[in-house]
Amino acid sequence: MVRRVTAGVVDVCCVLVFVLIGRASHEEAASLGGFATTAWPFLVGLALGWGVTRAWREPFGLLPVGVGIWVMTVAAGMVLRALSGQGTAVAFIVVATVFTGVTLLGWRLVARRSRAGLSA
Repeated sequence: MVRRVTAGVVDVCCVLVFVLIGRASHEEAASLGGFATTAWPFLVGLALGWGVTRAWREPFGLLPVGVGIWVMTVAAGMVLRALSGQGTAVAFIVVATVFTGVTLLGWRLVARRSRAGLSA
């Protein structure tokens, strides 16, 4: 149970850090409303990714769990942004895909390697 919660919290933090850095890099006002407006599509995508992959069964898994969560976070996040009238410029899609891929897959890779090192 602790592993599932930990993995979920880390995934949410990855998305929130993406939003925080993105908003700061565009010098957007530091309002909670603006932050939430930017974050919610990706958080919904993340939740969908957890559901589709049934990530709670292997929350630290890289394939198919981590990759599935990553793809769903970006894909659903962009669709929801478009439907809600938010921007989906090609450059933004590329940055979102790369950043979330590095973070959502990266922490899983580090965790797996750390656990392997501890059991050796």
